[in-house]
Amino acid sequence: MRRGRVIACVCLAAVFIAALVTSISYPLIDALGPGPGFFPFWLSLIGLALIAAILVETLRSRQADGNILPDRKALLQGGVVLVALVAAAVLFEPLGFRLTMLVFIAGLLLALGARSPTAIVLTAVAGSFGVFHVFLYWLKVPLPVGALGL
Repeated sequence: MRRGRVIACVCLAAVFIAALVTSISYPLIDALGPGPGFFPFWLSLIGLALIAAILVETLRSRQADGNILPDRKALLQGGVVLVALVAAAVLFEPLGFRLTMLVFIAGLLLALGARSPTAIVLTAVAGSFGVFHVFLYWLKVPLPVGALGL
C-alpha cells in the first residue's frame, strides 16, 4: 500500500508542478480581479501541499505493503463510471446538456449504490436542468441544446 501511495503522489506532483510552471507565465491579477494564472497557480500550490502531507503520513505509517488492487465491486463501479463518461461524451451534442446529464447523473447514482428514488430524481433534475439554467441565464454561458430542443 505504501509503495502505491508514493508512486501516486509522485505522479500527481509531476502534474501539479507542470501546472504551476505553466501558470507562472500568466498574470495572477488583471484589471477585473484574478487573472488567468490565479486559480491554476493557487490550486497547484494547494495540491502540492496536500501531496506533501500524504507523503509524510504514508512514510511515517507502520503499515506493511499490502494488496493495492481494488476489489471486484470497486472495479465494476469504476468500469461503470468510465462507460457512463464515454456515453455522456457521445450523447452530449445530439441530446443536449439537460437530457444527457439527467440520464448520466441518475444512472451513475444508481450504479454507485444510491437507493432513494426521491434523492436520485432531485439530484438528477438539479444537476441537469438546474445547472443548465444557471449557466445559460445567470452566467450567460451557452450549453448544447440538442436536436430535441431540450
